[in-house]
Amino acid sequence: MMDLQGVVPLIIYDNRCYLCTKFAKIIDFVAGKRLTLVGHYTDLGEELRGQILDSSALEMFWFVDGKTAYGGRAAIIPLMSSIIRHDKSQGRSTADKESCDMECKTAKAVFLRSASLLSHSKKIRIA
Repeated sequence: MMDLQGVVPLIIYDNRCYLCTKFAKIIDFVAGKRLTLVGHYTDLGEELRGQILDSSALEMFWFVDGKTAYGGRAAIIPLMSSIIRHDKSQGRSTADKESCDMECKTAKAVFLRSASLLSHSKKIRIA
């Protein structure tokens, strides 16, 4: 199991999705660049998925605080709490450049991704 101390709090998001990438960048800006951004399809993202997340990992974004991984709707309150706290840590970005074609920027894609944020929710305790 990898040591998360140096990288938490972190956001794991779909770096192949235009809307998801924009969402992560906005959250990072609002948080004052104190979060570590990790794309699902980066080396670190794949390692985290294999070690702490489960088969539903790609269905939602995740907020990891070191003790718990919160997915989708369940991540909103812990994420906001982390943003409000004034931790001086400096995050890092490990996202690859987004690889999105025009289809992921359509109104339908925006609607589906927004709906998935509200419909998916999960908490995973980290040992």
